[in-house]
Amino acid sequence: MAKIIEGRRRVIRLSTDDILNIVREYQQLTKKSCCYEHTRELLNKTPLYIPEE
Repeated sequence: MAKIIEGRRRVIRLSTDDILNIVREYQQLTKKSCCYEHTRELLNKTPLYIPEE
């Protein structure tokens, strides 16, 4: 699960499962993308979330 680390700048530490979930979601969103610009459009339209610990 993601963990926010406080300091001068807030940092979010991701677990292996968090990273794999993000990659899986990315792959699902972009599997029909034809190019870099289209991928950016798809990602701009879809918010991605990670849980906070």
